[in-house]
Amino acid sequence: MIELGYSVKAVLVVVATLGGVLVSPAWAQQRDPLAPLPEQSRPIVSPALTSVRPILVPAPTVARLPSPQANSAAFAFGAYKQHLIARARTAGISETTVSSTLPWLSLNPRVIQLDRGQPGNIGNPNSTPAFAPYRREHVSADLIRRGRLVYAANTSRLAGIQARTGVDPAIPISIFGHETSYGSVTGNFDLLDALVTLAYEGRRRELFESELIAALRLLDQGTPRSRLKGSWAGATGYPQFMPSAVLRLAIDGDGDGRANIWTSQADAFASIGNFLKDAGWKANVPWGVAVRVPAGIDRAALRNPVVAPRCPRVFARHSKWLTMREWRALGVVPVRRSLPEDEPASLLEPDGPGATAYLLTGNYRAILAYNCSNFYALAVGLLADEIAQR
Repeated sequence: MIELGYSVKAVLVVVATLGGVLVSPAWAQQRDPLAPLPEQSRPIVSPALTSVRPILVPAPTVARLPSPQANSAAFAFGAYKQHLIARARTAGISETTVSSTLPWLSLNPRVIQLDRGQPGNIGNPNSTPAFAPYRREHVSADLIRRGRLVYAANTSRLAGIQARTGVDPAIPISIFGHETSYGSVTGNFDLLDALVTLAYEGRRRELFESELIAALRLLDQGTPRSRLKGSWAGATGYPQFMPSAVLRLAIDGDGDGRANIWTSQADAFASIGNFLKDAGWKANVPWGVAVRVPAGIDRAALRNPVVAPRCPRVFARHSKWLTMREWRALGVVPVRRSLPEDEPASLLEPDGPGATAYLLTGNYRAILAYNCSNFYALAVGLLADEIAQR
């Protein structure tokens, strides 16, 4: 019998202590600690129901996919699960996985609430806050201190990852810190329930249906159902990968023959490096550098006329590309370290003219592939620089 209706899940609230999990004030106000950060909505289960024997569910007879706005939400969701069962079978998911998971999935109202509360979403005007307060919170002394400890404890392993992927070894540590507070907060949402809820909600149905199928494929490949927990947005493990990224990019970093991103830091670091390599990371090039911009520079002439097909609002804040040599000719001067003279870079002034500015390389774009938010990518790069003490 197919379970219908809503099931309200408890939300894990983590309380920060000086020696424990780092939780920002925003997180403490009932905000999911692993939610997407400003400027974007990114596209990471309860234990298996061992007391319920798997059942074979007949192929769906619903001809048309029901709308989430149907009068009877319970009936509509039940019919929607029949659609998912058919799609999973078509995708080659085993009958055992299909019948032991999909009929029992539940909607989680908290997931919908958190999703609609993201910047730019329903009921939340799209605005960009100042970067400086965000930087103080996400490149904090505590994150720097703990990041340096993790970095020092994994020096040789990170060198191997750099040789394998070309990625600056401090970057995976920084992402590890940002995503899960160095493994302390990985999320306690039932991954399959979260994904089915976001898919059923309908605004990004194809994205989350595909991720749900990917999560089912992880089960088929032997990932225990109990491991598939994570953020309300569907990300899981130390790197907070979406299920499709786990399938495609998770790799073995400790030599045991398995890619275990849930309990192996080595596998997590290697997988993050592999993700960034796949996103186009260029070896031996910084992500970006802080610069001083002369007051009289013609910003209109520097505007990039190209509209990015992905995350256009994020990329709209970047200037056109010039080499470091060309930026110097315009009076843009690096504050500390510089870029190679022929390296192309774009200018970003996150708090507007007169405040800190950055020249960003293609490696910054690789970080944006991880989370398409300028604040996130800047904080990752800046924290990595502090961790590596450069």
